[in-house]
Amino acid sequence: MKDIEKDIVGEEKFIQMIATSDSTNQVNISCQINKSLQQITDSVQKFGEINVCSDPCDFSIHKRKDRQAQIMVTLPTRDIDNLTLTLQKRIKTKLYDVSGCSLLPGDRMVFSSDIDNKLTVLKSDGSTDFEIKNIGRTFDVVFIGDDSIAVTSGESNQINIIDLKKKSKTKSIKVDSYNGGVAYKDGYLIYCAREKGIQMISLNDETITNVNNTKLSGLAYVTTFGDKLFYTNSNDSVTCCDYHGHIMWTFCDKSVVHSPQGVSVDNDGNVYVVGCNTSNVVVISADGQHYRQLLSSEDGLSLPMGSAL
Repeated sequence: MKDIEKDIVGEEKFIQMIATSDSTNQVNISCQINKSLQQITDSVQKFGEINVCSDPCDFSIHKRKDRQAQIMVTLPTRDIDNLTLTLQKRIKTKLYDVSGCSLLPGDRMVFSSDIDNKLTVLKSDGSTDFEIKNIGRTFDVVFIGDDSIAVTSGESNQINIIDLKKKSKTKSIKVDSYNGGVAYKDGYLIYCAREKGIQMISLNDETITNVNNTKLSGLAYVTTFGDKLFYTNSNDSVTCCDYHGHIMWTFCDKSVVHSPQGVSVDNDGNVYVVGCNTSNVVVISADGQHYRQLLSSEDGLSLPMGSAL
């Protein structure tokens, strides 16, 4: 009994020690929300949304067959030996002398005559749409967008802007030189200015820039393709240069094309030149190294001047 009482006394002391310590205290956690936050929750219905989406992986697998197919689809530029011409239509312009021409939207065409001093616009079927007279000299013509064309005037030292809808002249731009063959590129007119060479005028502020100082004849023509210019001259030459006047190549063969005038370029950079005295059309390769005659007097050409693509 004494041993049991001794054990009970020991356990009683241990229990009293635990009861008087903090180890048996209950822990109560409370939260007091700031009144400012309570105002926010009253006005905000929700704090946002959780969206779940999936994106495809950013790596790709190229099959060998696919690569081979892509290589096979790549097409080379057209070689001038493979070019073929098909006569679409013969058109009577009723002009005594066609010195310039340009293609218009809707498959229409506009022709200028340096002798008749008028413009003739033809429909896609070749019938006359309308004529514009009494605008001064009309040497070459080029479409400049917004239903408008620019018409050079040769020795009149001005370029006229014509509204095709109103069928009238809307503006005359004074230039300081002769202006013959003309082309249009990104808001600029590039024209042949005889002894002043190739000049470029902004349609925005009418500032004039000299491209080169090569003396040209009054029957020189010019066209553009990418960052290149192509122009003809009375020394039987066709020249390719950049917009700084740096010459890339010159083609000159009187037996091939005599008195080259109208000049055009296709999408492959091949150059088409009208030979006035040889009454022919010759295509020159983009590098200026090769040529081929496409049309001649046997096809009905007689002292041709202008050309357009």
